This record gives sequence, structure tokens and C-alpha cells, in this order.
Amino acid sequence: MNLGPGTAVRIKDAWPEADGPVHVRTPHYVRGRSGTVVRHLGDFPDPGDIAFERKPAMRSLYHVAFRLPDLFPDATGDELLVEIYDHWIEAAGRAQA
Repeated sequence: MNLGPGTAVRIKDAWPEADGPVHVRTPHYVRGRSGTVVRHLGDFPDPGDIAFERKPAMRSLYHVAFRLPDLFPDATGDELLVEIYDHWIEAAGRAQA
């Protein structure tokens, strides 16, 4: 997946931790929410694989900006920037299959 700055995205509304031990770096409060790619940070070994001593897949890591009121209704401020790996990102407006 190669996403450029300004690309509208949606974070998967997935809860893999409900099925057993996993290492998840995607915050609960952005799952199922829409944001905008700010920048590609590079490609890195998947920390979920590293946590369980598996051979890590390479994953693209992005800065994704979310409007604060979209995440927290009582928030004051502009936006929140979160680092999200590509396997959590789907096209904006597309529900997870």
C-alpha cells in the first residue's frame, strides 16, 4: 500500500485481541474512524511479529491525522496525529469485509 499525503483513510474496526494473545499498536479510539494521511514514515518490521518471535513482515508506517471532535466529542483542539501501520488502514468509506 502506498498512500500519499492528503489521502482519506479509515482505520479498520477490528479487535484481534478478543481472539487471544496479540500485540496491537493501534489505539482503540481510532478503530473504525476516518482520518487523513499526513506522511509515510518508512517501512519497518511488524512489531506484532517481533513480540511473538516470528519472522516479521515489513509494514509501511504512516502518520494519520484525526479531527479531535471526531474522536472525543468534548475535545477542544484541532487534530491528533497517530502512527498507524498499513495493515490497519483501508480506503475511506469502505467497511471492513
